[in-house]
Amino acid sequence: MRKQSFVVLALAAFTCRPVFAEDKPAGAPQPATAAQPATVAQPATAAPPATTAQPAATAQPASAPQSAAPAKAEGLKIIDSKVGTGKEAQTGKAALVHYTGWLYDEKAPENKGKQFDTSANRGGLPFGFIIGVGRVIKGWDQGVVGMKVGGKRTLIVPPALGYGDKDVGNGLIPPNSTLIFDIELVEVKP
Repeated sequence: MRKQSFVVLALAAFTCRPVFAEDKPAGAPQPATAAQPATVAQPATAAPPATTAQPAATAQPASAPQSAAPAKAEGLKIIDSKVGTGKEAQTGKAALVHYTGWLYDEKAPENKGKQFDTSANRGGLPFGFIIGVGRVIKGWDQGVVGMKVGGKRTLIVPPALGYGDKDVGNGLIPPNSTLIFDIELVEVKP
């Protein structure tokens, strides 16, 4: 009998099936419907002059705290802190990621409020899912596409692309919460 390693996400709302190393998606699944286009901010090569406000799509240096306004129905905000050089994540492919999720808090450093989940608590194993088939929140299905292995990305997920008006985990994630995820793409499988 072969030994299989898998990861199960603690939050039932994700309802992801485990992804095994030998899994391959069957056929090309239909992409998830995009509720709003994503805004992508690329990492800055030099620190911009100090300003009090920046447009949402303007990149900020990776070392500086992000002071973005909370993402509401306007859509998903994507901030690449490191662009990877490996395989690109695409709809229908299996992605293995390390991640940490926080509630958005405009008063907290980097707007990262209470941490509600992290893959670090899973014995060092990355979390796996098939991109674009609706097994994770829409913000992940949309926000991981285009990443390359080795890349690190922050997603600011509005409620409409997260859990909406649902209370998740008995108050762990309150209704209508904007979420922040730091994601590192570890591997992409065909």
